[in-house]
Amino acid sequence: MISHIKGVIDEKFGNSVVVDVNGVGYEVMVPLGDFEDARLGEERKFFTYHAVRENAEELYGFSSLTAKRLFELLISVQGVGPKVGIAILSLADAEEVRNAIANADSAFISKASGVGKKSAERVIVDLRDKVGAPSRYGASEAKNVSASNEPDEALDALMALGFSLKEASLALEGVDKTLSTEERIKLALKK
Repeated sequence: MISHIKGVIDEKFGNSVVVDVNGVGYEVMVPLGDFEDARLGEERKFFTYHAVRENAEELYGFSSLTAKRLFELLISVQGVGPKVGIAILSLADAEEVRNAIANADSAFISKASGVGKKSAERVIVDLRDKVGAPSRYGASEAKNVSASNEPDEALDALMALGFSLKEASLALEGVDKTLSTEERIKLALKK
């Protein structure tokens, strides 16, 4: 199992980047926001999901652990494979997608390539209780993906400590986002 890859962006094409790790190039399929943020010659770290099928092995990469965990939840839904999961995460940053699921916004989810109304509703039914409380209520508004794809370091840290996405989201609920990452983690752990 390949947990993450850290190396220099060597090539970009389609929805993939090639990450050169000590002379070995790994092709990693990434969501649109990560693809647009990747710069040739820049060193990047991607949290990866290694998909092994009968006739192929593919790596899917994410700039944050939160996005990777959400991707794993998405592909656990019947009828949602890795390519559809990437398409859903390409709609907006991981928090926007999580919020859309928590708010049961099937119209937002169905905007993804390869996702119809029934598939979007199945994603919501299967994952709504697993993604935590919405960070805001109402319909999700997809932002321009390239605008801000900032990962929540406190959320990632809590998940690295063993919290599920839902548990970490609930622990950070109500914690001031302007505090330092360390302070946010301390306050979340006290809950």
